[in-house]
Amino acid sequence: MRYPVICIDGPSGAGKGTVTWRLAQALNYQLLDSGALYRIVGLKAYEAGLVSADASQPIDENALLVLTQSLDISFVPNNDSGRVDIVVNGEAVGEQVRNETVGGYASQIAVFSQVRQALLKLQQDMATRSGLVADGRDMGTVVFPDADVKVFLTASAEARAQRRVAQLLNNHQAADFDAILATIKARDARDENRATAPSKPAADALVIDSSTLDASAVYEQVKAYCQKQGICFTA
Repeated sequence: MRYPVICIDGPSGAGKGTVTWRLAQALNYQLLDSGALYRIVGLKAYEAGLVSADASQPIDENALLVLTQSLDISFVPNNDSGRVDIVVNGEAVGEQVRNETVGGYASQIAVFSQVRQALLKLQQDMATRSGLVADGRDMGTVVFPDADVKVFLTASAEARAQRRVAQLLNNHQAADFDAILATIKARDARDENRATAPSKPAADALVIDSSTLDASAVYEQVKAYCQKQGICFTA
């Protein structure tokens, strides 16, 4: 049996996570945060000494592949927090995985085709068990090219930096807008220009710019498009 797959692609900070969560809850589908997969590998690669904050340092791709294949990763929905708890080898790593530094590590390791291949089967296997909402950068172009719905959600780098600053301040953490903006722009450049699976909309994706939209407005647009593509919502 083939289950429905909805892909929500786009850069970090565009609002993919919120839309993905709401869709998964409304449809009772599994949720896949593919960006977290790369953040997980990035975090564990840093802990193993395979990557550093200096993106110009060489990385041993074979060692990175062995590390990737050793990870037991699961996403556990948390209805209390409205987020997905991330568990790796029995350890909760959600808060570590979501910080900006680890995002940089993720972007470094995502350029390696062997790492992407090692994670590809894990992601595709999720779609064999139930309906799936997949959040990422190449879900609709590489991982699920035959997905029922493809959306590319974007926003300006400035809007995404402002959102990240607000998020950090809300969590009582320091936030430097200029530094965050520079990090976002550098990550975008790597993601958009990498040779393997660059971040770009699928040819048949609905593109939404969320720069001036709130989360509810984005969700309603995506929900309406899903319904147009034959996805049934019970409420």
